[in-house]
Parts: sequence; C-alpha cells; structure tokens
Amino acid sequence: MSALMETRDLRAWYGEAQVLHGVDIHAEAGEIVALCGRNGSGRSTFAKAVAGLLRRAGSVRFAGEESIALPTFEIARRGVGYVAEQRDVFPTLTVDENLRLGVKPGRAVRATTVRFLDEAYSRFPLLAQRRRTRAGVLSGGEQQLLALARALMGEPRLLIVDEPTEGLSPQAVEAVQACLAGVRARGGAVILIEQRLTTAKEIADRVAVMGHGRIVFDGSAEELDTRVVDEWIALGVARSE
Repeated sequence: MSALMETRDLRAWYGEAQVLHGVDIHAEAGEIVALCGRNGSGRSTFAKAVAGLLRRAGSVRFAGEESIALPTFEIARRGVGYVAEQRDVFPTLTVDENLRLGVKPGRAVRATTVRFLDEAYSRFPLLAQRRRTRAGVLSGGEQQLLALARALMGEPRLLIVDEPTEGLSPQAVEAVQACLAGVRARGGAVILIEQRLTTAKEIADRVAVMGHGRIVFDGSAEELDTRVVDEWIALGVARSE
C-alpha cells in the first residue's frame, strides 16, 4: 500500500493561538486510521487543517502532490471529503437537495446523480424516509447521517470524519461503520476522529493518539493497549466506554 495522505511538521492556528505543533501522520490507500485523544488535544483542528479550513504551515501531501497552499474547494475537488462534528447541513434545504449538493462539479449526467442518491438511501433508509424533509428539523443524529451521506456523494478518496457515531442509535452506528469500510474497500482512506478507543478499535486498522497538538503514539490498537495505566492517563485516552 502507498500513502494516500501524509502530513509533515503540520502546524495550525486559530488567530494567533497555535494549536498544532508539528504533526506527522499518514493514511494509506485502503486503510482506516483512528485519531484519538482527549478533548482539546488538537484532533478536530488537524481535520480542519488537512481540509484547508485554517491557517496552516508545513506539508500536506495528497496522492503524491503538495496541497498546503491550495484553497479548500480545490482540496475537495482533488478527492478529500470532510464531515465536521458540528453536523453542517443546509437547514432550509430538503434531505434530497442536501445530498445533491455533494456531487462533484462536472458530474452533469443525471443517471450518475440518481445512482448516487439510490446508494445513499440504500445505506441509510432513515434518510430515504425523510428525503422531502427540511434538514433543519431533523434530529442531531439524522443530521449527522445526512452530512456523512452528502460527503460520500462526492466519492472521496480520503474521507475525514469527526466523531461520526456520537449520539447515534446502534443501528445507525453499524450503518456508519459499513460506510467507512466501504471507502476502505474501494481503495480510499479514512481518518476517523474518535475519543473512545473501544469504538476506534472496532473500526480502524491503525490508531494514532494526539496530545497537546502533537502525535504521541502511532501504531496498532493492540500495541497501544499494552501501555501502562499511568501512560494512558497522560495520553488522555479512555480504555472503556
């Protein structure tokens, strides 16, 4: 396998406050990487930095090409999908209209859009039941599913998802996990922002742990599980739900 996305010395800021202090991490084609850590460790900031939503410096290479200087829309066009924790949907548009906005520019063939919609509704039957409903009246969990389904409409080669299973029913969690596995199966890569290690271990091939804006561990979940209790506390990772 080859590295589809790789960051080197990635730094990022909110205004004058620096949050990332040199992050080195990679995601290979056909791999799910879980990025764990306590709240405030920099996980969500990392996701936004890769997507080009923050002031950043260092290196972000995607499919062998440097993207650190690219605007957000160009990063998305190259195949990077980002699903924020805030469940960003267009509240006045219907579920169907939200999903159609996820199709990449240039996909003008109606049959292609219809096929993508059919796949989205097949993955998430709950959205099919709400397809004519405005997104703003959906529950938080339903909005989370809609945001993920919309990102998948663009067939991303790299999908970055921030806490996608938070607040979802067990059935919806299984659907999300199946979607992430589907991205991996077709040769894409997934970066899963996740606080709970037990959830990460169920989904991911590899686990990275972030602390204070840096990567403090990168390896298999089994390797991480051998850490002594004091180290776990220092890393801020919960061993159980």
